[in-house]
Order: sequence, then C-alpha cells, then structure tokens
Amino acid sequence: MTKYLLRRILHGLFSVVVIVAIVMILIYSLMDRKLIFATDSRWTKATGNDKKTYELEQWEKYGYLDYVTYGDWVGELISSGELSPESRKQVAQIGKTQNDDKDTAKTYIERFRKEYEAKGYTVVRLDAQVVGKKVVSKAAYFAYKDYSLIHRLWTYFSGIVSVDNVHNAEEVRGDRGISFTLHDPAYAEGTFAPALIGNGTTHKYLLYTDGNFPFVHQNLVSLNLGKSYSVNRNIEITRTMTQAQGSKTNTLVIYPTGYQEESADDIHSLTYEQPDPSSPENTFTKTRYVDGYTKVDTFKNGFSKMGYSFVIGIISVILTYLIGAPIAIWMAQKKDKLVDQIGSVYVVFITAMPSLAYIFIVKAIGNATGIPTTFDMEHPSWIMYVLPIISLSLRPIASMMRWLRRYMVDQQNADYVKFARSTGASEGEIFRKHILKNAAIPIVHGIPGAILFSMVGALITERVYVVPGVGGMLIEAIDKYDNGVIVGVTLFYAVLSIVSLIIGDILMSVVDPRINFTSKAR
Repeated sequence: MTKYLLRRILHGLFSVVVIVAIVMILIYSLMDRKLIFATDSRWTKATGNDKKTYELEQWEKYGYLDYVTYGDWVGELISSGELSPESRKQVAQIGKTQNDDKDTAKTYIERFRKEYEAKGYTVVRLDAQVVGKKVVSKAAYFAYKDYSLIHRLWTYFSGIVSVDNVHNAEEVRGDRGISFTLHDPAYAEGTFAPALIGNGTTHKYLLYTDGNFPFVHQNLVSLNLGKSYSVNRNIEITRTMTQAQGSKTNTLVIYPTGYQEESADDIHSLTYEQPDPSSPENTFTKTRYVDGYTKVDTFKNGFSKMGYSFVIGIISVILTYLIGAPIAIWMAQKKDKLVDQIGSVYVVFITAMPSLAYIFIVKAIGNATGIPTTFDMEHPSWIMYVLPIISLSLRPIASMMRWLRRYMVDQQNADYVKFARSTGASEGEIFRKHILKNAAIPIVHGIPGAILFSMVGALITERVYVVPGVGGMLIEAIDKYDNGVIVGVTLFYAVLSIVSLIIGDILMSVVDPRINFTSKAR
C-alpha cells in the first residue's frame, strides 16, 4: 500500500506539472498577448513610443517576458558602486537620435547593447518623435526577452511555498529575531493567548491563537499561487480566495502602543510596510503603531470566495447522498415499477438538458416565489443560498440515482446473490448486507472528490446567481486575461483532483478488504 501511494503521489505531481505547463503554453504562446489590453483605456490612448514601452511593461507584469530599460540598467551600476549618483544624468540620458548621444553616455549605451544581446535579449532603440519643434514621444532604449517554458515552470514552482524569516523587512527597529509569549499584547493584559512574534519578518505575528476556528493560526508559511493583476489587483491569489468579504465588522482593538478603539483592523495580520522617507509619520500611525508593522487587513462579516463556494458545494454534496442514494436504492428494489420509471424520467430529463437551461428555470421559479436570485453580502441571509444549492444539486442527484441503481441491478444477478437466496435469506437482508455493500464501492470512491471540489466552486451556477466564490473568480480572470489567476486556480484544481483520487482509493480499500493495491508476483 505504501509503495502504491508513493507511486501515485509521484505520478500525481508529474501530472500537475504537465497540466500547468499546458496552460502556460496556451496562455503565453498560443494566445495573442495583446488581448490583455482589450479593456485597458491607458493602452488605447497611448501612442508612439509610449504605447510600445507600456506594452512591454504590462507584458512583463503579466509574466510574458523580461523587460529592462537602459535607465534601470544604469541604476544597477550606481547601486553596485560602479557609477556615482552624480553621473546618472550624464550617463542615463540618451539623445533624440543616436547621433545626439553625449560622448559620456555612448560607451555605456554600446555596453548595454552588447551585454544584453549576448544574453539573447532583443535590444531596441526608438528615436524621439518630433512634431515641428515639440517632442511628442521621448526616445526609448531597452532590451526584452520572452521567458521560456522551463523558466516559467521553475520560477513558479520554486516559489510556490515561502517561509517568513527575519531578513525580509528593511530598516526594522530593535534587534531582528523571533520571540514567544504566552500573553499576546493584542488582548487584554494577562489574557492567556500564546503567540510567536517576529521582528524583521514580513508578518509581525507568525503564530497566534484566537476564538475563531481552527483557533490556532499561522503566517509563517505561505502558499504563493501567483499574483492577480485584474481580478484583485496586486493581491496574491491565495489571499484573494481566502480573504473575508462584505461589510467591515468593528470590535474593540488593542493596538501595539496600547491604544484602544472600536475598529475593524485585524492586528494579527500586521505586515511590514516600507516607510516613505519623504512623508513624516502622521498622528494616526504614531498613536497606534510602534514600528514599521503598520499594514493590516480588516474583519468583514462575509465569507471568503472559497468559503461561499464551500458552503454551497458541501450542502449540495450532502443533499446528493441524502436524496440520491435512498431513491436509487428504492428504484433498484422496485425495478421496472412506477417509482423506477418516474426516477428514470427525472434522470434522463436532467442529464439531457444543458446545465444553464435548468439553472435558469430554477432561477425563474425562485424569482416568481420571492426567493432571492442574487447574493447580497451587505444583508446576508440563509435564504439566498437556496437557489444556488438546488441548482447545484439537481445533476449530481440524478447521477447518483443512475449509477447506484445500475450497480445494484447488476449485482442482483450475481452468483453470490443467488446463493444467498438459496440459503433462505430475505430480499431485504440480501439488499442490505450484500447488494448495497458491493454496489456502494465505486460510489465511495467519489466522496473525497465531491467534498474537496466543493472548495473550487461551480462556474455556471456562481455566475448566474452572482455568488462571490472561486468559480466566478475564474470566469472573471478568463474574461480579463488575468494570467496569474488562471494558472493559480488551475494548479489548485489539479492538486485537488490528485488528492481526491488517492483518498478515494484508500476509502475503497477500507470499504472492501478484497481491494489490495500491493502488487506481488504470483
């Protein structure tokens, strides 16, 4: 069993890499990269050299290529000490045309070209565009190079897990280090609340406890699926999926200085923020914070995107087994009778009808009866979950009825059933102890997948009912060509698929001891 699991895990990891690679090829190589500017008003208004440089900046941000300007390169030389800050203006400034370059800059301009061409970059110089005596578009000098698939995969997977450390923050006050306390200063004095607090780390609280499930929380290890550039601008995808939504919820907050007030600030989310040297600390910051850890998330009254998807999904899974399984058993027991015929009509009807069609039928019926047809996070109520749950349950219930009935009917003619009848066992006993047990084995395999995939949402259902879940987020990302979200959610889907298959295999072996994944030579 152990060897089987290890082999399955390795195969699964390989499959995940292949799936992500295919998605990256589709996004970065086969699709027109200018599609990301479809709704970009700044790109539409830009002209000449400004438009070209803006395109390259955005393509770098979206992960298509590496883009280096001559000015950035000169800045690196200054940082390394090769050039003095005073020489920047003379060296970094390029002329309107190549002939207008200053002698002090020509050597470095040529060096930039040779250096980046040697690395395989395309080096481009755009002369200034002049109308009359007015420069309408400045000269530009830069190098760019498309990322290879191997580079993208390595960069993505090597940074997928990060561990916070004391060297992440700049210019911290006091000594860098990590301390442990039994009395978290975010609570009233003397309250027993263990916490691991860092100085120099990105997060101030690396480990802490509170009264919310699962009660012990951590910021020490982070999962980095990528960054969103359109759906939730510049926010990491994992945070986008797990951050609470809705209206802010105020509670009594004790800030690091000891100052207290009713606020929605989550002190345990404090992260380091690079101070702006040009602006002095304001009264608000001085009153509440004692160091560079001033950036906080806020408490909100709604679930996260994953939370909404999971609530709807898990309830639909429970209904599938509570409704679909008993009806399937009843249909198998009453084969070809009225109840079996009615159940078969329902199965054929739901299977044949497109999902979008019956979802809109349910929505229309709900609207006519006064049930909310869209989510309202500002005024949440349990009744707004009714229509999405019904819509999401109809097809899985039909599938459960179809397959469990079929498995049970197939088992009725098996030799062991005939033998059980010959021993005088009742039909009810045969169904409970033999037929149902054997027919349920393939159904059990799908339970982990049904539960785990509740977290990723339903694309069509969430879109129709405006559910702020993960499924709707993926559709929005595709509409806006948000590459980071598409790749990140794809990876999330792939990992859940592999995990659900492995757990399903384990459950099958538990339900039926005859299933053995250990291969032995006979």
